[in-house]
Amino acid sequence: VQLVESGGGLVQPGGSLRLSCAASGFTFSSYAMRWYRQDPGKERELVAGISSAGGTRNYGDSVKGRFTISRDNAKNTAYLQMNSLKPEDTAVYYCNVFLGMHFYWGQGTQVTVSS
Repeated sequence: VQLVESGGGLVQPGGSLRLSCAASGFTFSSYAMRWYRQDPGKERELVAGISSAGGTRNYGDSVKGRFTISRDNAKNTAYLQMNSLKPEDTAVYYCNVFLGMHFYWGQGTQVTVSS
């Protein structure tokens, strides 16, 4: 199982970023995917989740209405569209899949929201 995040960077408050998570080593279309984030000194926080077919999505309270999770099962890729970014969104963002009784994580991508 391999998860590779990309798309992070430095953005001004109010700006947007789109994160991608390229998956391999498992049948991507059969598993729910999740995005988490973690800032140093804080616990890892669930940002969003999406069901295997994409029909069910859920979001953390702090990102509802601003972030959108999606997936393209033909490309084995999950996405996180982040709009109206705030300084408190600054964190390392990780994608995650739970399969075979294990949680698998990518290496993370840094998102920094600052003027």
